Amino acid sequence: MLNKISDELKEKIKNFTSEDKIIFNNKVLDINHNYFIPITSVIKQENEIKNKTITFIDGGQAEIISAGNFCLSFIRIVGLIIRNNKKINNIKKEFYLLTTANYSDNELFYQSKIFGDKLVDEDDLYISSTDNTIRTGMERASISKVSNVARRFAELSMASCVNSDYVVLDGTLESTYKNEDKYLSRLNCNVCALAKSSSLFTTSGNSPIVLLNKLGPEGCWHYFLEHKSYFVKLHEKAKHVFRFEGNKDVLAELLDNCNDALFLGYPYSLILADRLARVGNQEKKSLQMRFLLSNENREIAEYLNTGNAHEILDNLG
Repeated sequence: MLNKISDELKEKIKNFTSEDKIIFNNKVLDINHNYFIPITSVIKQENEIKNKTITFIDGGQAEIISAGNFCLSFIRIVGLIIRNNKKINNIKKEFYLLTTANYSDNELFYQSKIFGDKLVDEDDLYISSTDNTIRTGMERASISKVSNVARRFAELSMASCVNSDYVVLDGTLESTYKNEDKYLSRLNCNVCALAKSSSLFTTSGNSPIVLLNKLGPEGCWHYFLEHKSYFVKLHEKAKHVFRFEGNKDVLAELLDNCNDALFLGYPYSLILADRLARVGNQEKKSLQMRFLLSNENREIAEYLNTGNAHEILDNLG
């Protein structure tokens, strides 16, 4: 059966042609070979250009305790500042996010309170449980979804206030959540975003990333899409092409940060920012124990028993 599935998929791929078009922002864009522009490293350029700073920002989070009617998450945002491809500083902001359910005007809302570094306005996290930007299908959104919103807003908040020549975020600069436009509007023109994955398609159902990688020239390049959106290849031997948004001048600065053999063509400083921000399992368990082992929190533990059946089953084997 697996062979039949493979044959079906290979037949589909074989029918893709270079005479294709990219679907972007509900528009159909012709592929134009003149839009492939080479990128040259700044190492060979003037010192005043090389001395610019770049801050790479990413966030991490962990669900500490959760029941159907409340959720406590821990969120960490890291900004890694480099100059001449060397780390010169890093910024770290951390906070707990307590989200509870609130019934108002015949609707269930999620209300959040921040404990720690307040990068986000708590009022911006007040959201209906049936809001289209957080729910899946017709189901009411899980209360834990609000932590994703808070993390995204916090990343954008840090990006808007950091002192750096360029700022690079992991992801895109598109608005996906309610109130996100407020944080996007505060970003300076030096803020950019690089996405590891893309949900874009061509008119034949192909991936534009795969298609452009085949059609593109040798070496490093960027391909113009629309406004400040591009596809970029940041190492001549890279197998991956990424979606980029923002000021393309930073691309030449990024090339010498994309030589790590583990992920050629992707900035190592973004990988490091991800590692520094990530809340690992051991840290998560430690935070959980510090909270749950307190005798004063026995009543809270009773609520957890109503929502952690899946976790109990997972621990059984």
